[in-house]
Formats: sequence, C-alpha cells, structure tokens
Amino acid sequence: MAVDEEGRPGLGIGLRVLSGALFTGMLVCIKAVSDEVPVGQSIFFRSLFALFPIVIFLMIRREFPKALATRRPLGHLLRSGLGAAAMFFSFSAVAFLPVAEATLLVQLAPVFMAIGGVLLLGERFSFYRAGAIVLALAGMAVLVIPGLNASEGDGRLLGYVLGTLGAILTAGALLTVRRISRTETAGSIAFYFIVVAALAGLATLPLGWASLSHTQFALLVLSGLFGGAGHIAMTLAFRYAEVSRLAPFEYVALVWPVIADWVLFGIPVSSGFLLALPLMLSGVALAAMEGRRRRLRARVKSEG
Repeated sequence: MAVDEEGRPGLGIGLRVLSGALFTGMLVCIKAVSDEVPVGQSIFFRSLFALFPIVIFLMIRREFPKALATRRPLGHLLRSGLGAAAMFFSFSAVAFLPVAEATLLVQLAPVFMAIGGVLLLGERFSFYRAGAIVLALAGMAVLVIPGLNASEGDGRLLGYVLGTLGAILTAGALLTVRRISRTETAGSIAFYFIVVAALAGLATLPLGWASLSHTQFALLVLSGLFGGAGHIAMTLAFRYAEVSRLAPFEYVALVWPVIADWVLFGIPVSSGFLLALPLMLSGVALAAMEGRRRRLRARVKSEG
C-alpha cells in the first residue's frame, strides 16, 4: 500500500459518507422493484452491472487483470458464497422493512464478527466485545419488540429475521476476508464475490423471472452501478482512515436511508428505530475499537 494513500482521515470520512449514500441508492432501487422482481433476478442484475465500475476502477489503477491472480481459490469461494447468501437475505429483508431499518441491521455485521472471532478464531473475549454484544442486543430488542404484534400482518418480523441472518452471513464473509486478505488483493476479493453472486442469482432463473419493464430494468442497472461504486468508496474509506475513526460516521451514513424512506416511500422514521440507532451503533463502535486494539497489539509484537 502506498504511503500517500494512508493517514488521510478527512478523505476517508468523506468517502464513507459517500458510500452510505451509494448503498442507500442501491437498496432504494431494489426495494422499488421488490414487489414484482424475484430476489435472485435482482441479485443477478445488481452483481452484473456492479462489475463495470469495479473493473474500470481497477483499470484506472492499472491493476486489471493482474489483481485478479489468486493463491486462495477456495478462500475466495467461501467468502463469495457467504457474501452471496448475505445478499439474498438482505435483499429479501428490504422488501418487508423500511430501507433505514434494513440498513441498520446490516450495520450489526461488525458485532457478529466480534462474536465469530471468539468462537471460530479463538480470539480473547474482552470488555469491548462484551459491551458491543450487549448494546447490539439491546438495540435489536428496542427495534423488534414494540412491533411484534403489528408485524404479523405485514411481514415486518420476517424482515427482521432475514436482515439479522444477512448481517450474520456478512460477518462470516468479512471474517473470511480477514484471512485471505494477507495474500489476496482487494480487487480480486471484490471481483470474485460479484461473479459468484451473479452466478448464484442466475441459478434462480428456472424458478421464474419477471418480464422487466424499461423502468424496472433501469432501476436494476442503477442498483448495480450504485453497489459497485459504493464498494469502491467503502474500500478507499478504510484505506485512508481507521475503522475506529469512521465508526461515528455510521450515524451520518444512516441519514440517507431515513431520507429515502420519508421522501420516496412515504415511510416516517419509527420511534423504535430512533431508540435502537444509538444502541446498535455504539455496539458497532465498541467492536471497531476492539479491532483497533488487536491491530495495535499485533504491530507492537512485530516491531518488538
């Protein structure tokens, strides 16, 4: 990694906020077609057209196609399979939930990563991890419990379950990224994930796809372009600024879905969401702080 790409937190924060807007645009497009277009079909088009901005980005950086070389094909397959499954669950959740609530559930992935690090990788169960788990569970309770009775008729409870499963699978994918990123480039990880997700979406064709109108096709193309560009912005944000420094700006990133729900779908922000937001994101911030401490310890050991 080049030295001039590190230590620019202002740029990293700006890119994180931009990535939030782009991912919101992606979910808005998916939600807009969710009543008529099957999830697998949406995933196929989202993944197919996400390839364009990512390949262009790699070409600009003169990393295509050499960045696609891999020494961990099975690692890519596991990461991509988990990521594709997470996309299926997350896209299914947004059909039942407001964009803001679906996005908030996705934000829980770092907390599930902290749990997975203890259970799967033998990492230490620290105060930060315990606090992150407690806050995240409290936030989920505040978000879900008040609407349980009302959820029976509109599928909201199913949306919460699907969104949470999507966050768990996302955490599994990110844990895999942590392992394979020692030898694999960010470009190869993104590229193979999108290819596998596109193939997974295409595999649902025999189950029946919808005949797309021009508007629906345009929305699916936009979902891919927004998703690919959002992935690039997110990757660069973490390159320029540490995760712990970006964590507070998760609040800002969630402004976009709230605005989208209100302006585009006429869905007001719920009191449960407002109460759950600080609890869940505080848990995410604690999980990020734990990650920073782990990296600092590793750096001290390597320098010692």
